[in-house]
Amino acid sequence: MDIVVAYEIDAKSHIDISRFGGKQNANIAQALGSAWAEACASPSAVKIWIPSGTYQMTAVDLRGPCKAPIEIQIDGTLKAPVNPGDVGHEKWIRISYVNAVTLSGSGVLDGQGATAWKQNDCSKHFDCKLLGMNMALSFLNNSLVRGITSKDSKHFHVNVLGCKNLTFDGFKVSAPGDSANTDGIHIGRSDVVNVLNTNIATGDDCVSLGDGSRQVTVQNVTCGPGHGISIGSLGKYKEEEPVDRITIIDCTLKGTTNGIRIKTWPNEPGQITVTNMRFEDINMDNVQNPVIIDQEYCPWNQCSKQNPSKIRISNVSIKNIKGTSATKEGLTLMCSRGVPCQNVQISDVQLTYKGAPAISKCDNVKPTISNAPACTYAT
Repeated sequence: MDIVVAYEIDAKSHIDISRFGGKQNANIAQALGSAWAEACASPSAVKIWIPSGTYQMTAVDLRGPCKAPIEIQIDGTLKAPVNPGDVGHEKWIRISYVNAVTLSGSGVLDGQGATAWKQNDCSKHFDCKLLGMNMALSFLNNSLVRGITSKDSKHFHVNVLGCKNLTFDGFKVSAPGDSANTDGIHIGRSDVVNVLNTNIATGDDCVSLGDGSRQVTVQNVTCGPGHGISIGSLGKYKEEEPVDRITIIDCTLKGTTNGIRIKTWPNEPGQITVTNMRFEDINMDNVQNPVIIDQEYCPWNQCSKQNPSKIRISNVSIKNIKGTSATKEGLTLMCSRGVPCQNVQISDVQLTYKGAPAISKCDNVKPTISNAPACTYAT
């Protein structure tokens, strides 16, 4: 498998955040903004350095286009305001419209989200208030996130939108299992995104792929706690874009509510295609729904199932899935009765439930099966 690795810069010039008044235990938002402005105007590559120590920071908005590559090396701990209203806006750290930016270092982005989780009402209301995500990466090209940790975000840890050739490598997400709506990495409308060698513990999806995700690779990722690795939800809105060429390989899921999942809404206008999905070499450790296609996704009973999902799922390969299931159904393939799944290949699936082989539950799909449990059809 060929992976396009993001562009990594060789910065000759270094900017210490202290040069702009960035001090430990003080708000460094203005200092970082000033350092960014200087780096962005430089005709040659620049590294901005935040040394070890603890810093406070309100929201920062770092925008391009810039004249040359920029690296931000974070070796300290940056703390967001505890009160969501004091962050500044819904996105704590926003980086956008840049070619060749690198976020690196051994530092921690601490969203201090515990207060926000108590205010979260997304389990009751679909159109809930967003309480601030740690990072929003928008319209970046040839960029890299390496080594840093995102901790206790108030909302999503990372939101990726409109990016091309973006790699996460050795990234870490840390939040408790009851932290509401804290997706680790959410990707949407982006081309060539790699999530590699990453550990994600959180309260929602470890990695979630929205509409318009194309050529995404999730490899050597450990997930748990969390809701698993999800494609979707899809179909809620009319103006969605197709999802294509998704590879999830060499991953481990521990104690998650789902393993690998595709979820689409019934009775909604979206009618895109989801095709060329590859799920391979995945270890499940006490996962409730190890492999699931759910085309009747309707959380909190906020929709009708009167009409089937219009999302067309095809060319799905599920191979070499091993481990333990926390439920009897190791594979659940509940496809749309309006547009049944096409060309689903299942091979080498060895999942157990309480010591016995887990079963496969299917509807509106006729998969090709090799060395895996035969389908039990719901209807």
